[in-house]
Amino acid sequence: MLTMRWVRWVAIVVFAASLSACSYFSSSSQEEVVDDRPANEIFAQAESELAGGDPVKAANTFNEIERLYPFSQLAKRAIIMSAFASYEGRDYASARASAGRYLELYPSDQDAAYAQYLIALTYYDTIVDVGRDQGTTQDALRELTEVVRRYPNSDYAREAKLKIDLTKDHLAAKEMNVGRYYLKRGYYTASVNRFKTVIDKYQTTSQVPEAMHRLIEAYLALGLDEEARSVAVVLGHNFPGSDWYADSYALLTGRQVRDKPDDGGFFSRTYRTVIQGKWL
Repeated sequence: MLTMRWVRWVAIVVFAASLSACSYFSSSSQEEVVDDRPANEIFAQAESELAGGDPVKAANTFNEIERLYPFSQLAKRAIIMSAFASYEGRDYASARASAGRYLELYPSDQDAAYAQYLIALTYYDTIVDVGRDQGTTQDALRELTEVVRRYPNSDYAREAKLKIDLTKDHLAAKEMNVGRYYLKRGYYTASVNRFKTVIDKYQTTSQVPEAMHRLIEAYLALGLDEEARSVAVVLGHNFPGSDWYADSYALLTGRQVRDKPDDGGFFSRTYRTVIQGKWL
């Protein structure tokens, strides 16, 4: 009986040893082949792949330089080139990762502004129409603002400012879209909040004149005639030549919500001067 147990024990040990050996040789045979070429040759290959229209492959090759030669001068350049190549290949997540890594390592470098701007572009280029969620637009605005804040004197800051205006206009258009929906369906208080958001938060956008006119409509629907008149005065002062101002004047005239009987108030004077061309 003891002999049989001993035989079984020896068999188990031998079997386990054979499995361990197989595992060792298997893992050894699957070891990753190390590219022993100089960094400049790998960099040249990545540039060739990028020029040849394969930006994703180029990004991976640039990453190899950082992996194999992490302390070389080319590794620094390879990170930003990897970010650019990933962006060109529309691999925005990888582009953000590489650009973010560059900013962590070289926040004051000459290419840092570009790295931050590239992160902003990965969001800006994926902005969707105003009928859908604007989370990406908010992300773009945040990152573009960061470009201006951190690198105000760079060329990218000037480009970012232009895109900030367009991004804000997009966000304002989204608010207008929702506000019109509420207004049309009689949810006047909800629509007022949306139009006020446009006026207060996106003052420099092209959406403001209509927002003020729609706010007047909502106020009149709520019976807030004096509030409607106050908004109309501001609309006439800031956008005297706007069609929205003319529409607001006609709307208020129909409701008889105008100046006092002497008809000498600012609202009426502005309308006569700008819309009707009467100077007296």
